[in-house]
Amino acid sequence: MADARHQGLRRTGLAALQICLVAGLYYGAGRAGLLQQLVRGQVTPLWPPSGIAVASLLLCGPRVWPGVALGAFLVNIGLGPSLPAVLAITAGNTLAPVCSYVLLRCTGFHDELDRLRDALALVFLGAFTGMLVSATTGSGSLLLAGVLSADGFWPTWWVWWTGDAMGVLVVTPFLLVLRSARLPRHPPPSRWAEALLLVAATVCVGFIETSGTPLLFLGFPLLIWAAFRFQLAGAAPCALAVSTFAIVTATRGAGPFAGHDLLTDMITLQVFNGSAALTALLLGTVISERQRTEREITRACSQLARMAARIATGDRQPMLPGQDGEHEQPARHRPTPRP
Repeated sequence: MADARHQGLRRTGLAALQICLVAGLYYGAGRAGLLQQLVRGQVTPLWPPSGIAVASLLLCGPRVWPGVALGAFLVNIGLGPSLPAVLAITAGNTLAPVCSYVLLRCTGFHDELDRLRDALALVFLGAFTGMLVSATTGSGSLLLAGVLSADGFWPTWWVWWTGDAMGVLVVTPFLLVLRSARLPRHPPPSRWAEALLLVAATVCVGFIETSGTPLLFLGFPLLIWAAFRFQLAGAAPCALAVSTFAIVTATRGAGPFAGHDLLTDMITLQVFNGSAALTALLLGTVISERQRTEREITRACSQLARMAARIATGDRQPMLPGQDGEHEQPARHRPTPRP
C-alpha cells in the first residue's frame, strides 16, 4: 500500500515537472519567435512553440497538454487585445498540437522517424492538417476582437498557418532526433572532420544568406550533403539553421527579400523554408530506410550462407532464431546414418 502510494506520488511529481518544463520551453521559444513577428506583433513566419508542443506530446504523452496551454497563455497574455481573445488563441494553440498528436498516433507514427511514411505523416497530418486549428482560431479571434479587418483575415490566416506548420516541420524533427541521437562507437577521425566541415560550411552559408546577395539556394547542397552522410541526425539541425538564416534575411529586407511587399516576401520565405524542411525530412528518412533495408538484406544473406554451409557439412541441427555468426557455437557434427 505504501509502495503504491509512493509510486503514485512519484509519477505525479514527474508529470508536474514535465508540464512545467514544457510550459517553460514553449514560453521561451515563443518569446524568441516573436522577435521575427510580421503581423500585429503575434504572427511570425516560423513559430517554434508549435514544433516544441508536438514533440513534447509525442515524447511525453498527452498528459503534458496543460504545459502547452500554460505556455501559450503566458506568451499571448501581453499581446492579446482582450482576455477572451487571449483565451481563444490559447485554446487554438493547445488544440492544434493535440490534434496533430492524435492524427500521428492513429497512423502508427514512429518517434524515430525511421520510415518514409513517418515523414509523410508528419508533413501532411502533423504540420499541414493539425495547424489549421490554431490558424483559424487565432485569426478568427483577432477578427472578432476588431484588430483585423475583413481584408486582412486571409493574409493573417495564411501567415499564421504556414508559421505554425513550419515550426512543426523544422523544430519537431530536430527535437525527435536530439532525443534519440547517439554518438557512434569509435568513429574514424575523417568522420569527425567531415562533421566539423559541414558545421563550418553551414555557418558560412548563413553569413552569405544574411548579406545582400540573393543566394538562398546555397542551403540545399548542404541539406543534401547532411542527409546522405548523416541521415536525419545531420539534416534536421541543418534545416533548422538554414531556415533561421533565411528568416533573419527576410526581416532585414536583404537579399531576395529587398524591394518587395510583405506578401511577396512571405511567399518567398515560406516556399524556401518549406522546400528546405521537406528536402531534409524526406531525404533523411529515405536514406535511413534504405540503409536499414540494406542491413537487413545483408543479415539475411549471411544467415542463408551459414545455413548452406551447415547443410553442406552434414549438420542437420536447426539454427535458433537470432543466432549470428559471431556468437554461434561450434556445431557438433553427428554421423549421418547410412541406409
